[in-house]
Amino acid sequence: MAENVIVTSKVKEAVKSLDLRLSSDVPDALNAKVHEMLKAGAERAKENGRSTLRPYDL
Repeated sequence: MAENVIVTSKVKEAVKSLDLRLSSDVPDALNAKVHEMLKAGAERAKENGRSTLRPYDL
């Protein structure tokens, strides 16, 4: 598993505010998804000759 880049307690709060409960495997799945997004964004930035990740790269 990749390094955790999300704050699980904040994810729990956000889901609770939607009047839902959170499955214990959601934070790991969300973390994996964020890593995928960052990797894809980094590739796009590099392909465009930049060393800075920008919102539109995601």
